[in-house]
Amino acid sequence: MLKFDIEKRKGLARVGVIHTPHGDIKTPAFVGAATRATVKALTMKEMNELGSQAILANTYHLVLRPGPELIQEAGGIAEYSSWHKPTFTDSGGFQIFSLPNVKINENGVKFKSHIDGASLEMTPESSMQAQWAIGADIHMAFDHLAKSESYEDMKTAMERTHAWLDRCVAEHSRLNEKVRKQHCKTIRDNGSGSRNAFSCLPYEQYLYAVVQGGTFNDLRAESAKYCASKNPDGFGIGGVFTADGMDEMLKTVNSILPEDKPRHLLGMGQEPIDIFVGAEYGCDTFDCVGPTRMARNGSLYTNDGRINIKNAKFAHDFTPLMDDCDCELCKNYTRAYLHHLFKTDEITAKVLASIHNEHFVVHLTDQIRESLLNDSFDEFKKTFLARYYNTK
Repeated sequence: MLKFDIEKRKGLARVGVIHTPHGDIKTPAFVGAATRATVKALTMKEMNELGSQAILANTYHLVLRPGPELIQEAGGIAEYSSWHKPTFTDSGGFQIFSLPNVKINENGVKFKSHIDGASLEMTPESSMQAQWAIGADIHMAFDHLAKSESYEDMKTAMERTHAWLDRCVAEHSRLNEKVRKQHCKTIRDNGSGSRNAFSCLPYEQYLYAVVQGGTFNDLRAESAKYCASKNPDGFGIGGVFTADGMDEMLKTVNSILPEDKPRHLLGMGQEPIDIFVGAEYGCDTFDCVGPTRMARNGSLYTNDGRINIKNAKFAHDFTPLMDDCDCELCKNYTRAYLHHLFKTDEITAKVLASIHNEHFVVHLTDQIRESLLNDSFDEFKKTFLARYYNTK
C-alpha cells in the first residue's frame, strides 16, 4: 500500500507526506498539470526550479500520442520526460466524456480521436493497462463523468463508476502480480535468490478510486463508502467544477473516507479559494490546467488578484509583477517588458507568464501547509482571500 504519514490535523485539514517510489510529496501540494507529459510552455527543469513536487499526466492524450507502449519502451514517463519526481496519471475519463458522440455501455466508452477521427474504445482494463505502461506512481480509476447535472444522470454515472472501479481494482492487481513475477524471475535469473524481490521493484504503482456524485451529498456519501470499501491506495474526488458548495460536499466525503489514505481533488486549483477550501476540508493534493492556460492568455496572479498584462496601462509600468515573488519573471523583468512580449506575440511571454502562475499556486499551497503547521491557517486564509478578492 502507498505510505502516507500525517504530521498534523486541524479538523478535517491535515499536513502529511505521501511516500512514492520517485520521492516524497509534502501535503497539501499543488500538482502540475502535465497533460501530454509536459506542462505547457515549461520544461521539466523549470518545473523543478519553481518548486513543483509532482506532475499529473493525461492517459487519454498519451494513448493518442505517442502511445503508452512507446513510453514504456523509453523506461516509463520518468525517463521519457526527464521528470524524476512523483507522477500521477488520470484515467482519461474526463476528456473522453467531454468529446462529442461518445457511446457508453457497461463495458466502456467508444469515441473518436480528436486528432484523426479514428474509432477508439476505453475500458477500465485498457485504462489500467495504459497507465501501467506509462509508469506513473499513482493512477486514477476509470470513472464515468455525467453529461448533465440531473440527479438521475449523476446516480447512473456514480453506479457505473463503482462497477468500473471493481474492474480497475482487479486489473490493477493482475498487472501488479504480473510485474512482481517478472521481476522475481529476473532476480532469480541473476542469481540473487531473493525471496523479497517485490520490495525492490524498479517502482511500484498505486491506484486511487474516484468518488463521484456531483452536487448531491447523498450520492457523494454513497460513493465515498463504496470507494473506501475497495481498499484502494488513495482517493480522487472528481466532478467538481466550482468552489460553490464544495465545502459541504468535501465535509461529507472526507468524513467518510479513511484518514490514513491521501485524497486528490481532481481538476481544481485555478482559483486560490479552491485550494484553501480543499485543504481546509481534508484534501491533500490538487491539479489544474488553469494557471498555465490563463498565463498563456496574459492573465496573471498577483496578491491583489489577477491582472491582464495586455492592458495598455502596463506599457509604461517598470515595476515587477510582484515585489515579494522570487520566480524568474518577477526577479528579472518588469510588467512593461512582459506587456511588450505579449503585444508582439513572442513565445517568451507565455513561458515567463506560465512560470509565474505555476510558481504562484505551488507556493500558495506550500504557504497553506505552513499555516496549518504553525496554527495560523484561519488568519492566513482570511487575510489572503480578502486582499486577493478585494473584500476588505
